[in-house]
Amino acid sequence: MPAYWLEAFVVLAALVLLMLEVFLPKQNKGFTAWAGVLVCAIAFVGLFLAKPPVVHEVTTATPILLPEAAPVPDQAVIVDSPDGATALVPDPEPELSVLVKTEDRHLTEMARFYSFDQVARFFKGLVLLAAILALILGLEYRKTLSRFTANPDSEDGTAEYYCLILFATAGMMWMASARDLVSLFVSLELTTITSYILVGFMRRNVGSLEAGVKFLILGALSTGFLVYGIAWIYGATGTTDLGLIEEAMDSANQTYLLFGLALILISIAFKVGAVPMQLWIPDVYQGAPTPTTAFLSVASKAAGFAIALRVLQPFFHSSHLAGKAVFITAILAGATVLFGNLAALPQKNFKRLLAYSSIANAGFILMAIAGWNSEVAYGLSTPEVVALYLGIYLLMTFAAFFLLAAIQRDSGTDEISAFEGLGTRSPSLALMATIVIGALAGLPLTAGFWGKFLAFQAAVDAQLWVPVILGFIGVAAGFYYYFQIIQAMYFRKSTRTEELTLSFASEVVLTSLTVLIVILGFFPAPITWLLGV
Repeated sequence: MPAYWLEAFVVLAALVLLMLEVFLPKQNKGFTAWAGVLVCAIAFVGLFLAKPPVVHEVTTATPILLPEAAPVPDQAVIVDSPDGATALVPDPEPELSVLVKTEDRHLTEMARFYSFDQVARFFKGLVLLAAILALILGLEYRKTLSRFTANPDSEDGTAEYYCLILFATAGMMWMASARDLVSLFVSLELTTITSYILVGFMRRNVGSLEAGVKFLILGALSTGFLVYGIAWIYGATGTTDLGLIEEAMDSANQTYLLFGLALILISIAFKVGAVPMQLWIPDVYQGAPTPTTAFLSVASKAAGFAIALRVLQPFFHSSHLAGKAVFITAILAGATVLFGNLAALPQKNFKRLLAYSSIANAGFILMAIAGWNSEVAYGLSTPEVVALYLGIYLLMTFAAFFLLAAIQRDSGTDEISAFEGLGTRSPSLALMATIVIGALAGLPLTAGFWGKFLAFQAAVDAQLWVPVILGFIGVAAGFYYYFQIIQAMYFRKSTRTEELTLSFASEVVLTSLTVLIVILGFFPAPITWLLGV
């Protein structure tokens, strides 16, 4: 099965579910969400059965003139026939020429735009898992969606929300495989336009509408930077194929290439929430529906880093531009880590705190990318370190958002003060929250430690001392603002005394994610196995 059928399957399934939504009862649209979970699960299984696009190998026979003094070749030469067989034929002019076999690899049109290597497979799986968790979280959040989109007693309109997540998933899967700047742009726009609607979906909520408008304005600006950057790189190399761009890198105008790279990096920074396009993150994360926030925090970031790796690879492999590309990326990494962690210190809202934490984590991932040529532990390459970090980040972030959804449903607020007294009201939930928050801080013996450890090791091996120092400052700040939540749970009293309970789906998901965080803290090999290491 060709790998690109997976994206087609997700899109077609979303269209079918969108049409079937008309026939579902208005009071319950849960079928669409569970059907979306099934679609993503089937696509996830399909990742292990899919094959990359075909690359044709063509063998030709080329005559080569020989000098008169050259020895006379054999009287017969091997020639390929049209049906693929070979035959011995007499050489009409043995003193003058000999037919030489050459091989050439021609990419099909799909293979030119679409790549399906082990890292792309991992990123697609990451996006699909994020979509599954977002759909389940959407089921837990559907009463709030209904209240701000339709009548409070009706779920009419929420099915479209689940289908939009599927459309965004297909776009992000394509982004993970984009190997041409044109396919990168098209897939990015499919994802971004769908994300605009997901952010502003609660049209009767002022915060959601405000978040949607901010996201739209900055998203349009980042698209302009991307198109302009692509134009500069195309003008310098004469192609949009990233493979051919790498071959033409050293002979092209370096000023044009660096300017184009800077513009594209600004656009990618918008997708991953890095400096200088990070300003939308806190307001959008706080105002958007919680499932949207969780989905964008993980899936959008993963897809953004997938294309960042493909765009930066030709520059890191260039003998002339590698140092400058590393310098630019290291600056972005240091600034992003410092901003995200320091801005999180005064936060009193849990959603905004997770927003700044998302910015900080983007900085740590950029720090790993900046150390591209370093040898990292466990035999992982830089793309594999980034993939491992994002896999761990998925577990931590969705666990935090499922925890937030439970707190929000119980208290009606997402302030950190809502966690007060949780250790007394629900000891098991407080324990899981402690493990998740410790992992986000990078505490040893949790999965979160490995992501930060490998990012630091890559930067240290590459001798990027300024980002490393800023990273240590960020980690210290992170321990402070994360552990204030633990302080609220165990050392502050709450006016509420009733036990906080979870729905069955939330309890299963949150428990599973917490257990995985602990297991991977001791034994991270399952993720490296998925990466094929």
